[in-house]
Amino acid sequence: MARFIPPRTMMAFFRKSEGTWYTQRTVHHFDSTSDESGESNLIIEVFDANTDRVAKICQQQGLDSDRAAGAAQFGWQSTLSDAPPSDKYAAFLIDIPDDETGRTGRLFRDQGYVESIPVISRYAFAEDGLLTISTDYENSQGQERCWFVSDDFRVRVSTVRMMGGVNLMTYCSEFRCVSEAMLDEMVAQNERHSQLLNRS
Repeated sequence: MARFIPPRTMMAFFRKSEGTWYTQRTVHHFDSTSDESGESNLIIEVFDANTDRVAKICQQQGLDSDRAAGAAQFGWQSTLSDAPPSDKYAAFLIDIPDDETGRTGRLFRDQGYVESIPVISRYAFAEDGLLTISTDYENSQGQERCWFVSDDFRVRVSTVRMMGGVNLMTYCSEFRCVSEAMLDEMVAQNERHSQLLNRS
């Protein structure tokens, strides 16, 4: 079995994340009893740097589109819903790496996770593939760490810090959902394998 190699650039991270993920979320509020824990589908689509949407957002926000490496759109939906993801909860992220290594850089989000305003985050990849994203909002600071355990399982841990200290912590475990095309290919591979065994 081939050794798993985690992504160490944002575009590699986006591409490995593309598809639909089943997310189990645990949220702990330090200043209230509200519970936002639950399950959802996370849908990720990747865009090349030369797409019209990337160029348009860069122009609107005064970003240098020539420095953009690409982008990804994140959408959420209920696990029991057949409806497309709501635009209200969608986010479009543009990757602007610091240099050719792509190990550090900035992420422009048209809509932040903590406050629904455009934000620019800093990111960095550790040697083991651990991704850290730090974001300063108007009234808070957010930090998210994410890493792949395997090609089809990843983990996210985030904190939100208000002026009085840490306000909440979130832990998410995410499993890649198998599409119908992937399932069909798996069935076809199994059938080919069975035919080879029967001939031997």
